[in-house]
Amino acid sequence: MMDVPTANQSQTPCQPWAGQNGWSPASPQGPPCNPLPGFQHLSLSSPSDQRPGYEHLQVSHHGCQSDLATFTSRDEPHRGTLHSNDADQSVQRVVPGAHVSSTVPTASQGRHMPPCSLPLMKEVTQPCRLQQMPFYSPHSPYQGISPPSQPPYTHQGSPNGPQSPHQKHLPICSPSFGVNQSPQFTPQPAFERANVESSVGFIHDHASPTSPVSQQPQWTLAAPSGGTINEFVPNAAAQDRNITPQSPNCESRYGLDPELLPSVVKVIAEDAAEWEGKVFVSEPFSRLPPLATTSCIIEDKGNASPLAIRSASYCVPCEGQTALLSRVPLGALVTPLAKQDAGEHLPVCTEPECVMGCGCCGASMCPAMGWQDCGQRFYCPFCGKLGEVPWQHYQPTRGVEGVRVDKDKRPELSMGSYEILNSQRGEPAALLLAIDVSASAVRGGHLEFATQQILTLLTSLKREDGDASSDVRVGLMTYDSRIHLYNLSPALSRPHMLVIAETEALQLPVREGLLVPLKDCIDSINSVLQLIPQFSPECDDSSGVPMELPVKAGLAVLQALSCPGKLLIFHTAPLIEMGLTNSSSGFFGSNKPKSIFQPSELAISLAKECVSQGCGVHLFVLSQQDVGGAWPGHIPYLTGGALYTYSHLQGELDRERFSTDLTSVVETDTGYKAELRIYVSKGEIFPFSSLKRDYADGGVLYKIPSMQYTILSSPDMRVSGCYGLFLPGPSPSRVIMATLDRRTTLAMELAHTRALDETRGVAIQTVLSYSTQTGDRRTRVHTLTLRCSRHLQDTFRQYQAQTLLTFYCKKIYCSVLERPLQELREELQTEVTEALASYRKHCCSASVSAGQLVLPQYLRALPVYINSLRKSEVLLPGLRSSIHQRLQQRCQVLSMDTCSTSTHFYPLLLPLPLSVDSSCSPNPEEALRCCAASLEPGSLYLVHAPLTLLLWVGTQVPACTLVELFNASCFSSLPSGETKLPLLENLLSISVRSLINTLNSQAPCARKLWVVKQGDACEEALQRHLVEDKSPNGGASYADFLYHLHVNSVRLLQ
Repeated sequence: MMDVPTANQSQTPCQPWAGQNGWSPASPQGPPCNPLPGFQHLSLSSPSDQRPGYEHLQVSHHGCQSDLATFTSRDEPHRGTLHSNDADQSVQRVVPGAHVSSTVPTASQGRHMPPCSLPLMKEVTQPCRLQQMPFYSPHSPYQGISPPSQPPYTHQGSPNGPQSPHQKHLPICSPSFGVNQSPQFTPQPAFERANVESSVGFIHDHASPTSPVSQQPQWTLAAPSGGTINEFVPNAAAQDRNITPQSPNCESRYGLDPELLPSVVKVIAEDAAEWEGKVFVSEPFSRLPPLATTSCIIEDKGNASPLAIRSASYCVPCEGQTALLSRVPLGALVTPLAKQDAGEHLPVCTEPECVMGCGCCGASMCPAMGWQDCGQRFYCPFCGKLGEVPWQHYQPTRGVEGVRVDKDKRPELSMGSYEILNSQRGEPAALLLAIDVSASAVRGGHLEFATQQILTLLTSLKREDGDASSDVRVGLMTYDSRIHLYNLSPALSRPHMLVIAETEALQLPVREGLLVPLKDCIDSINSVLQLIPQFSPECDDSSGVPMELPVKAGLAVLQALSCPGKLLIFHTAPLIEMGLTNSSSGFFGSNKPKSIFQPSELAISLAKECVSQGCGVHLFVLSQQDVGGAWPGHIPYLTGGALYTYSHLQGELDRERFSTDLTSVVETDTGYKAELRIYVSKGEIFPFSSLKRDYADGGVLYKIPSMQYTILSSPDMRVSGCYGLFLPGPSPSRVIMATLDRRTTLAMELAHTRALDETRGVAIQTVLSYSTQTGDRRTRVHTLTLRCSRHLQDTFRQYQAQTLLTFYCKKIYCSVLERPLQELREELQTEVTEALASYRKHCCSASVSAGQLVLPQYLRALPVYINSLRKSEVLLPGLRSSIHQRLQQRCQVLSMDTCSTSTHFYPLLLPLPLSVDSSCSPNPEEALRCCAASLEPGSLYLVHAPLTLLLWVGTQVPACTLVELFNASCFSSLPSGETKLPLLENLLSISVRSLINTLNSQAPCARKLWVVKQGDACEEALQRHLVEDKSPNGGASYADFLYHLHVNSVRLLQ
């Protein structure tokens, strides 16, 4: 393991470094042991006549001894090249095997350095086969039927820590110090985007990939340092550049300077410089799109916008064996209701006027369909069948390609994304409010504020007659141990309360008046809300009130009136689960191993009923309980809702956050009773009568309820898994959700079943059927057409780190329901290690030495993203991590889109000015690396993550800045923790508050601002977001993780 939870670490007095670095002190003391002799002096510099901005990379390990293996030193330095060419747009960082001294310098004698505990064995075991498939979980409900997989390889590049029982030691071999000729591919023309030169310190060269290394641009090696050991001190290169001394948490165990490693900030800045504010044309077989964090204009020319569907790779391998060799997953991220760019609207066509799609497989019409017989038939790429065109939709074709003459007039023929307005209508969605009036709620004193905010929001929704918001049907109920329903019929002089004491078999006494249009019942609701704070508790709730009680009651109301809707629950009493008195239920009542992330059977049962009815649950816990009690978030998140927690609503910050969250929940555009179907190229259709015979031939069974067909798919590709916040069904290609909004994002995984046609490419289509707030039934179609290639180089060149991070996050966070966390962390590290080894072996255009770090062009940031995911609170809990916080964070991150996910795992560290004039203002694009070395005592920094907003204040910030921003005279009088910036009339205060408001508008939920003072106790909250450093929960630093990825990828190829 690369990291060990802090809860399992032992603080040994004789090993002070163990507690500082987060590594387990399990290894024996002694001189450091390097796993590869070629990594003992790692240095890199550039000649004066070439890029002067290239940084210096140096690692020194003096002495290498081990009781398991002994390496001999070599006297001749070895260089590696750092280059790029058209055939291979890759980043190759030089980690040469330089001169190794045979004697230990005097400076290092008597000093205890952290030993490298990579397992070294004299016995040579069988090398790992790259065809092995990690992450295969036959019991995962999110995955479809997968081919048999072999036992995953678990690499041993992790220092110390407990080992998994199935881990095997890797063979240790001396690396070759000569020129290693890697297997070559036939040079292929690079894609357009791959021709852009990277600015990470390598030279664009047009030499042939098969030319000798001597013909490539060379980087000269710097002379070794004069016998000093860089242990927790800045190296010479950093001192020469006057870099702020780094803290122990950002120091590498192996002397790597973190400033010289691939930077996420630089990758984002380069992409923004290329695409910010420009137009990206999304067309079939298009090039790699801009990053999700880059704001640009998307023009749909036959391919769906990357905001709606973003492929993991925009070039799919033709052969399944080639995809296995890459060790990188194939898939896509789908945001069905993605928000369109400002001023743009998705084209809508009515169902009678829209050209019908394939009648065999159910796919909708799209530009990927091919026309034949002068437009009388079309070829469906998703099932390989020919479909007839109805006479009323017939139009002739023109040209050799057979394009219909009305293509530009019909969005279903010319655009990758469009929407169909169906003829049938459903019931309009309702808004149902459930308020806790138990003894705890009445005594808490916050019911008055909550009811006032609810009334204010409903009043703002009641606008002029005819407005959609004023026509929404609203219902109201209160509860303690019983259910109180209210008849809000306008025919009554005042509302009537209906009490239901029997809650086990809940039966509604009446149906009329439970849901009434807002414009007709606003006065009745006002009278009830004013009386609620005056309720006197009629029963004791010391044992708690089950959260499932209001869910069952709200669901019964919606079922009785046959309509979908949002159920907003305002809960205060202690939380318990229904049925806990039964000894056979609960977490410990079953022999089946369970995870803390698994919901109870009752929660799953209720969630299924909510999904079938289209009921989205939003739970507001007004009195947060961090310790004890059941976590109530399973039902809300599984139904497309969310959980919001507050501390008794006594403070101004909590009250503002509650008001913001409440408004956002009610006003967010939502889809109800949604069904998402996923189609990929291509399958064969058989009528139902031949079901038994064809199924016996080994096909995969899929059922589409709306059609009288059963598809036995024998496709080129298939959907092997789908991951996100939903209840998984029998088929991963069909997902049913209660509600979803513009942020709801799913990850789908694809797998080959046979070779692809390089000329046709691959088509992926998602079809979302849902109901709107007004009851309209709509179908939203997104189609993406990707190119295929027989060369692995092209596939690696078309991956993006942010997309892979989001895919891995959703897949692993879904896998925690069934699998141990340690196993998932190990497999994630193994997956990335094998991918780097595969790229090194199959895609390098020139020979590279063992000391060269080789990364694909657009995956430079992948190691730091993966390390941040591995040491997240969900997968690696710390001492201060509560179960409720981890459960909440998992669900919040699972629902994020690509932009929010990447910012969550690598927050923006924004420097703030100490003074502002009329020509200067904070620029969020000037972000810094997330490490302690970026923080200077005399500066201010804002840390922006989707769930957190921190303001760090250094001890040497000028007093005038503190007065202008905080109205504090000195650093000691500055309050820390949750706060709100005072409204001061000066340019600095106005500009900083404006930046904070802008960042808050992009966040998925309301956030509180945390002021963190340098050296204060609450600084640990900031340390968790400095993802390049060693984390407080024991996670490895970025430099150490990257070192071990490289070492183990080299060892795999030996």
